Amino acid sequence: MKKRTFLAAAMSTALTAVSMAPAAFADGHSMTIGVSWSNFQEERWKTDEAAIKAALDAAGAAYVSSDAQSSSSKQLSDVESLIAQGVDALIILAQDSAAIGPAVQAAADEGIPVVGYDRLIEDPRAFYLTFDNVEVGRMQARAVFEALPEGNYVMIKGSPTDPNADFLRGGQQEVLQEAIDAGKINIVAEAYTDGWLPANAQRNMEQILTANDNKVDAVVASNDGTAGGVVAALSAQGMEGIPVSGQDGDHAALNRVALGTQTVSVWKDARDLGKAAAEIAVALAGGTAMADVADAQEWTSPGGTTMTARFLTPVPITADNLSTVVDAGWIEKHALCQGVSGGPAPCN
Repeated sequence: MKKRTFLAAAMSTALTAVSMAPAAFADGHSMTIGVSWSNFQEERWKTDEAAIKAALDAAGAAYVSSDAQSSSSKQLSDVESLIAQGVDALIILAQDSAAIGPAVQAAADEGIPVVGYDRLIEDPRAFYLTFDNVEVGRMQARAVFEALPEGNYVMIKGSPTDPNADFLRGGQQEVLQEAIDAGKINIVAEAYTDGWLPANAQRNMEQILTANDNKVDAVVASNDGTAGGVVAALSAQGMEGIPVSGQDGDHAALNRVALGTQTVSVWKDARDLGKAAAEIAVALAGGTAMADVADAQEWTSPGGTTMTARFLTPVPITADNLSTVVDAGWIEKHALCQGVSGGPAPCN
């Protein structure tokens, strides 16, 4: 068991301990946090990683990681390897929430705390840290609905192995249901996107356009990667510019918002999520109970599991508030405004 006496002064909360003292144990060894990434195909995970590294460095803790390359079986092996390396806590971005259980069990057997990062790991032994994904879905649908309150809608969902896909879809439906019931919106098609891959989203969208003779007026896409695939399919048919949603604040997506080919990217500042994950992992490794982590709450999962969780608040970015991400240092103005002529502020 890896239960050790932590020397950092009175680690009573996740967020106070990080700045108080270097992360070290009574036996003299420094703290190491292991991160198991599902993949690095999406731009945003590199931002998350940088934030985690910076927060761990500030706490005097070491960082080790692995990339599952979108393989759930490899991720199980990766976690075993991280445990063998002697990590004191794990942060896991699950490739497949249904398949990650043995990894949580292996960590529990060694007394190693687990932070389920961004994606739900439905196990009460894993602290769940994410943005409010149901609200993200609401924000996506709300922005598309405000742009076009009636017509033929397509729903491009996330990966079927990621619980967030259904959280998002649920939030989207909440916003659209009244208009659907009134006959103003007709959902002509919806599809999951295996692995969240843009190429899969593009292929799905192409097939939907063909099946519906291009009679599509708006697309609620569940992240910026899938939105990119959707916009590519629309552009090939000369349909770019119809309302399309996304999330993550990917630079390419924010540029599409400035260009007018994407309506909204719900910005989940990965810097905040990564920093929080590192701080929580350090606190848990030091003996802080999950319930005592700052801003933690009891939450019941869709499957009825009582979890300890913390939810961060997202921000929808549209053409009306693009300056927000520039002012926050998330993206440089030249990257945001590339190819934009006479667009919204700050690109005008």
